[in-house]
Amino acid sequence: QVQLVESGGGSVQAGGSLRLSCAASGYTYSSNCMGWFRQAPGKEREGVAAIYTAGSTTYYADSVKGRFTISQDNAKNTVYLQMNSLKPEDTAMYYCAADRTVVAGAVGSPEEYNYWGQGTQVTVSS
Repeated sequence: QVQLVESGGGSVQAGGSLRLSCAASGYTYSSNCMGWFRQAPGKEREGVAAIYTAGSTTYYADSVKGRFTISQDNAKNTVYLQMNSLKPEDTAMYYCAADRTVVAGAVGSPEEYNYWGQGTQVTVSS
């Protein structure tokens, strides 16, 4: 049974930082792509960042380039999202996703991922 467990969300002021974690179990972590998505109220789920776990190739949405960094710890089967210089528009529920079915550049669409975590809330106040 594949399980993705996110943690690290919270409330911060604009300009602050948070680090999200996604621990994967029951999943062949080392051979696929994992991603972070977010969804704000009334908006569609959007891709934020992705990493191919075998070679550590990363992709980012334009809106977070230079501020967010996705990384991995293969020994812990965990993917991280370091978020710096947070803005109020970064406020959303953040989801970890795994087992991407499409090999491609960019973060991809939610439909390309088979497994999802429960989400962790990030709130940035101005």
